[in-house]
Amino acid sequence: MAEIERESMEYDVVIVGAGPAGLSAAIRLKQINPDLEVVVLEKGSEVGAHILSGAVLDTAGLDKLLPDWKERGAPIKVDVKKDNFFMLGPHGHLRIPNWPMPKLMSNHGKYIVSMANVCRWMAEQAEALGVEVFPGMSASEIVWDGDRVAGVVAGEFGKNPDGTQGPGYEPGMELRGKYVMLGEGVRGSLAKVVMEKFNLSKDHCPQKFGLGMKEIWEIDPAKHQEGTVTHTMGWPLGGNAGGGSFVYHLENNQVYVGFVVHLNYENPHLYPYMEFQRFKHHPMIANLLEGGKRVAYGARAISEGGWQSIPKLTAPGVVLMGCAAGLVNVPRIKGNHNAMLSGIAAANAAAAAIKAGRAGDDLVEYETDLRSGPIAKDLKPVRNVKPMWSKWGMFPSLVLGGLDMWTNSVFKMSLFGTLKHGKTDAAATGEAKNFKPIDYPKPDGKLSFDRLTNVSFSFTNHEESQPCHLHLKDPSIPISVNLPKYDEPAQRYCPAGVYEVIGEGADAKFQINFQNCVHCKTCDIKDPSQNINWTTPQGGDGPNYPNM
Repeated sequence: MAEIERESMEYDVVIVGAGPAGLSAAIRLKQINPDLEVVVLEKGSEVGAHILSGAVLDTAGLDKLLPDWKERGAPIKVDVKKDNFFMLGPHGHLRIPNWPMPKLMSNHGKYIVSMANVCRWMAEQAEALGVEVFPGMSASEIVWDGDRVAGVVAGEFGKNPDGTQGPGYEPGMELRGKYVMLGEGVRGSLAKVVMEKFNLSKDHCPQKFGLGMKEIWEIDPAKHQEGTVTHTMGWPLGGNAGGGSFVYHLENNQVYVGFVVHLNYENPHLYPYMEFQRFKHHPMIANLLEGGKRVAYGARAISEGGWQSIPKLTAPGVVLMGCAAGLVNVPRIKGNHNAMLSGIAAANAAAAAIKAGRAGDDLVEYETDLRSGPIAKDLKPVRNVKPMWSKWGMFPSLVLGGLDMWTNSVFKMSLFGTLKHGKTDAAATGEAKNFKPIDYPKPDGKLSFDRLTNVSFSFTNHEESQPCHLHLKDPSIPISVNLPKYDEPAQRYCPAGVYEVIGEGADAKFQINFQNCVHCKTCDIKDPSQNINWTTPQGGDGPNYPNM
């Protein structure tokens, strides 16, 4: 095949992903030097279209970036007034008092927000400074200059399903920069390429992940308590998997209802989406939602490895930021503030390097800042909570994790040192023969819904004539290996119904409904054979989240 000829554009810094990390980096670069040429590429149809987060926002990053964000009209209005934590049983609940919890776990002084809307607002601030923000532009390839990252290819459209060039083919452009910053979110397709080429995870624990699913509900005004934050653990997951829920009361009689399942679960029969739907039938949640209506749905993977799993963050010409770097504070269920702080740190390092006449080298100053600055101070005290849960279960981790956070907060030390994560989430999957199938109640269409109906509330769309962006390394594996050994868990772990096994026995076929994909990346993470490679579809495709 002939080499594709592309036009190129030169920038000082090319940023992939208009999330909190990428937009913070762009804004900070322009604050330091208004003459820097900065571009932000976003694969969603608009900024915010692919942003899904809880979210209770710690404004530490925004305070540093734009201290006058209130005066600028940021969509950050609902401050947390009440903070609840419950342990659920099948029919009841037990409130866990707030006083034994370390101060870092408090949500008072934080805000319930739509991060999609916060990012839309941040993009406006960036553009006002002269940043070029291009939505609908998937960055599909790395541009290499020898062994350094020199840019990315973006805006390629019009391929046929078999990958050949269609009649309306557009080759896209090479956007080259002195430095490239990857803020693609969890398990980004370009970040995977960079991490593998430079072996950035060497000497670090494997990244751990959770699957977060979220619905927005409009509820009875009599039940609405603006500013109330509720987290739960326990039922319905029990011993089948780690995880929990959140219910956040924002404005306009709306609540965010979310559910997180840790992806290191063993039982391949587990169906995370149906665990979420079952959760809403708990009396405490059902009473809140009855008489209301669901108005949006979405899902995404969450990085949960924390401090031990942060890879090397720099390679020649490129840095990893935000969730691409794995900066979520798991017990706090917060990562947006660290994403912003990572963008600021990356921008500081790049601007200083460019001023010194450097380009395309390893921005070691960024790594040093991240591992010694405010992000380290946030993540190191909680570093053992996730491995404790994985090794010892929920109740021991509550007690020992709480103790560990206290000693880290007060004495700046841990009685446990730094615990390591074990195997990857894919490798944690057990064989189907060793576990009992789980009988899930049928959705009632009022509180609980089937997957395909809910996916319609994510407003997902993919142009069907393009190549499937979910690549099987070996197309025979799903039926020849995963089905007999694991009962092909892709049928269940995908929260959008992308994967199906059609037929039985010798007639069984594996079907990929890529049009349903909400870009959560769970398949790339959890497939026990590591046979699925999630890549970016053409720009603008995927979910179109309104207020997630």
